[in-house]
Amino acid sequence: MFYIKKIILIVFLLVFISAEMFAQDAALNQTFEKKLSSPDKNYEFVIQQKQDVSGANSLTYRLNFKGKTVVLESELGVLIENKTFEYALAVPNDTCKVWGANLKFKDVQINSVDQTWKPVYGENKLIRDNYNEMTLSFSKGQELKQIATDGYDKSKGYYMNVVVRAYNEGIAIRYHFPEPTNGLFLHIVGEQTQFTMPEGTLAYYEPWAQGPFSLLPLKDWEGQSERPLTMKLNNGLTVALAEAQMTDYARMKFSLNKTKSNTLQATIYSSVDVIPAYSTPWRVIMAAEKATDLIANNSIILNLNAESKLKDVSWIKPGKVIRVAKLTQADAKKCVDFAAERGLQYIHLDASWYGSEMKMSSDATTVSETKDLNIPELAAYAASKGIGLWVYVNQRALIQQLDTILPLYKKWGIKGIKFGFVQVGNQRWTIWLHEAVKKCAEYGIMVDIHDEYRPTGFSRTYPNLMTQEGIRGNEEMPDANHNTILPFTRFLAGPADYTIAYYSKAIKNTHAHQLALSVVYYSPIQFMYWYDLPSAYQGEPEIEFFDKVPTVWDDTKVLNGEIGKYITTARKSGKDWFVGSITNTEARTLELNFDFLDANKKYKARIYSDDEKVKTKTQVALKDVGIKKGSKIKLDLKASGGAAIWITEVKK
Repeated sequence: MFYIKKIILIVFLLVFISAEMFAQDAALNQTFEKKLSSPDKNYEFVIQQKQDVSGANSLTYRLNFKGKTVVLESELGVLIENKTFEYALAVPNDTCKVWGANLKFKDVQINSVDQTWKPVYGENKLIRDNYNEMTLSFSKGQELKQIATDGYDKSKGYYMNVVVRAYNEGIAIRYHFPEPTNGLFLHIVGEQTQFTMPEGTLAYYEPWAQGPFSLLPLKDWEGQSERPLTMKLNNGLTVALAEAQMTDYARMKFSLNKTKSNTLQATIYSSVDVIPAYSTPWRVIMAAEKATDLIANNSIILNLNAESKLKDVSWIKPGKVIRVAKLTQADAKKCVDFAAERGLQYIHLDASWYGSEMKMSSDATTVSETKDLNIPELAAYAASKGIGLWVYVNQRALIQQLDTILPLYKKWGIKGIKFGFVQVGNQRWTIWLHEAVKKCAEYGIMVDIHDEYRPTGFSRTYPNLMTQEGIRGNEEMPDANHNTILPFTRFLAGPADYTIAYYSKAIKNTHAHQLALSVVYYSPIQFMYWYDLPSAYQGEPEIEFFDKVPTVWDDTKVLNGEIGKYITTARKSGKDWFVGSITNTEARTLELNFDFLDANKKYKARIYSDDEKVKTKTQVALKDVGIKKGSKIKLDLKASGGAAIWITEVKK
């Protein structure tokens, strides 16, 4: 990693914050209003403390984007039940109905950051991290006039900060508890954090991480919705709510508040026990006039995480993978040969290679007696052809054998592990999962987490976490409507292992649609041919696109798109550009403008599109056209179809 840093520390108030403070008798009755703007001034965040209907002082906020309402006045705060700890430490029990009420305002600090960092891999070669930050400090309970020098002062209260960052890409909020000097722990049972949306808001409700989407109003939900949660507002804005840096907390989802209309409640899976100093995960709000801008701004999730902890990342190698569908040594070697011939980088041994994945008794250090596999020999054969080996291991084996299998797998020559059926939600399993990724890094092993886990940016801190599922992908074979929703929802959180398939008869979309997904959907480890055998390939010329397309990028541009209708994404690797365009279950014509190309250069665009006249089982046509900066091409997309384009520079 490298940084170009430009950090300005400003104490108290400047352009980004305006404050009015009215002291009323005592600190308990303080009220205030403070503002924070993004560097480009498009976001205006207002936080205030004022008396609510019960007479207690409460924290609320509101948010505008380009003068339009994003979030109406909504509550902030953490719900803490600490009576047991308070009794033990002779701290008076809090009498407030809500823990976050009657906080005493202490101080405010402003910090501005503008820096650029280079990820190990990503959708862009460089990422800018530019924000204005406001930290409001509060206390609760009794304070001592003099702090003891031995670090234990027997004070009778708490300290809490509310930290707000305003990026051009969105707003982030979290709660920080400074290190106490009275020995208090925290038993967090929930959050007050709310999002009161304008009347008429519609949300892309998703009940679980691998679930379907429904466009619903903010009422009468049967359960909670996953994050990110993308919404359409009547004022024309598209808004997404997300979570970042969730590594030792409980997973958040969105519930409807039971007493406030149009109000989403940040709901955590279970209680959390922590020892301060401690920061909760970030709650992220993104707004855009064009839904495609949400995709362009998704780097905010990575920016809200710590920089990489790994000094040597030379062993972290993104790439394309074919799964070994028949678990025999001979079939695995056929996949190695296919990968070497077709420009893939890895093969993968999926579930059951070591026995029944659902049995705690299965031993992930030994190949099942029912399988004809020799993994060390297979890994060596693959390495001789420049191909790496991944293996699947269910969490039932991981929780028992992780410390044993990691040195063994390194000895065998395994490059990556796909974690299967991971338990997610509560604090225990959240901590276990991220610690497991750290342990894998110690042995030079990459990770792909499957099932319900959704990313919150940890891949920046430990980039050996390459990708994850948490998506309704080709294991369920969703339709094209679903596929055109995913870029504006799930993919805002980070890369996803959709498991692209090509030859399977179960595919509900066209083959050109499948080709395009390798560009539209970002995953540093990209599974291809999920249900396919190497023998399925019969010389179809369009497979050239899968051969050539990378999995990580120097630049990314979303050329057009509407949620649930269509999207076109262009990505650059070296001198080449790759374009993927997909439509929903309706046919449509899209015009692409190539104004993102370099001026004074000529290019060849090879277009891969659906064509029923082509005499192959996949019916994909190839066409070469000359283009330059500003050229326009019309794509006639079939229903559930798509098109892929490979753009190369024409040498003089």
